[in-house]
Amino acid sequence: MAIAALGTVVVDCPDPLALATFYAGLLGGTPSPDEDGSWVDLAGHPGTALAFQLAPGHVAPKWPSDGGAQQFHLDLTVDDLDAAQARILDLGATPLDLGGPDRTYRVYADPAGHPVCLCAC
Repeated sequence: MAIAALGTVVVDCPDPLALATFYAGLLGGTPSPDEDGSWVDLAGHPGTALAFQLAPGHVAPKWPSDGGAQQFHLDLTVDDLDAAQARILDLGATPLDLGGPDRTYRVYADPAGHPVCLCAC
């Protein structure tokens, strides 16, 4: 029996509004910052709630790395990998592992360095 429900996925980052704006470009929705800008909810997008929290001294995960964990990554489902890749790169992502032409997913880093997978699975 579950004792909790997933409320919000919170992402630590050096610039919450900038990262929320990046994800708004991918998922839809509108960044909604708190008064001091240290917390930004991504409001009005379908799916699990997503928020961004100021983390002074944030260190981006290294991917891939045997010496450190990814911390977490998001798998985002898309219909067209090529079109989604053009958009995520336009929004400021960095390619990490694009794989071969037959692979059904590609890995990028968001502007704060978190791995993000676009999946046509």
